Amino acid sequence: MEVTNQTAASIFQVNHGAAETGSASSQVLPRPSRGRAESNRLKLEVNQFLASVRAA
Repeated sequence: MEVTNQTAASIFQVNHGAAETGSASSQVLPRPSRGRAESNRLKLEVNQFLASVRAA
């Protein structure tokens, strides 16, 4: 009976760890797309600034 309880507890811990890993990865994965959007926005601002300097 004790071995069964230990096995069940181990399975629970593995399932819990897997759920936490999945949750953490879902928070990390969207970040590159936000970084890309920020990069594109900054590139646009720099290009607009350079165009205004050239026009001056």
